Amino acid sequence: MTATVTTPGPRRARIISKKAVLPWLFLAPALLLALVFKFLPMGKGVWLSFFDVRPFLGDKWVGLDNYTRVLTDHRFQDAIGHTLLLGVGMSLGGIVVGSALALLLEGQARSLKIIRTAVFLPVVTATAVVGEMWRLMYYPTSDGLINSGLGLFGLGPVPYLDNPDTALWATMAMGIWMLAPYNMVIILAGLAGVDRSLYEAAAMDGVSLWQRLRHITLPAIRPALGIVLTLAAIRGLRVFTEVYVLTGGGPAGSTDVWMTRAYTLGFTRNDIGGASAASVVLLCVTLLLTVTVNYLRKRGDVK
Repeated sequence: MTATVTTPGPRRARIISKKAVLPWLFLAPALLLALVFKFLPMGKGVWLSFFDVRPFLGDKWVGLDNYTRVLTDHRFQDAIGHTLLLGVGMSLGGIVVGSALALLLEGQARSLKIIRTAVFLPVVTATAVVGEMWRLMYYPTSDGLINSGLGLFGLGPVPYLDNPDTALWATMAMGIWMLAPYNMVIILAGLAGVDRSLYEAAAMDGVSLWQRLRHITLPAIRPALGIVLTLAAIRGLRVFTEVYVLTGGGPAGSTDVWMTRAYTLGFTRNDIGGASAASVVLLCVTLLLTVTVNYLRKRGDVK
């Protein structure tokens, strides 16, 4: 008798190929939209950053002149400082407030679920709506919500958005209010993985609340904090809508950030080449910062 050996036929190969292709078929519409509305415009922006864009007259190659002009412009240099200050303040404030909210609202009680939902509303509310709401709260007369509260203590009124010394800090407060609930949800997910028996053992040993937070809670939520820090670093440099809606970069440029400056250069002064160069610089800095934060986060996890 001769033994017969069966080998995988073309039918098995077709099944494998179908399994490999099927996920890409589902992803194809999203990938097509991303290609048309994100990656192609991004590539076009990089290309235009090397030209003096002159509609109906033809674009003129200028090389790196747009980048030199942007990086040496004192208004862009001021915008860098505002961007860093606003980004760092919003990021750290959002993490601190989000962590405090997560610790306060952790639990399975139904009332806590309702409160968490209410706290999360700023994240899903349109930024334009939030900006108009805070503009009314910051109304510079005694009729404004915040100023009326200060009036009870004999203070104010304070022109929050009309004073160059306070406008950036007022914008930062609104940004923290919007970002903290988002960070809260991520940190809550990290807190869900904490072993509750560790809290019980620490309580029996008489460990203080601060020591429990330091030695049990913080190590357990370190991955969640790493994610929050990465997202905060990206959002901090790309801040735009909050500033544009609330102050428009004013007064006297005191809240002008990198993206509002690029927007003004491109859509107000019609300097498309300069605005493209500013956007490319921001993209490169964002990528560098993201890679650096991820590297430091992974290095910390290894330790």
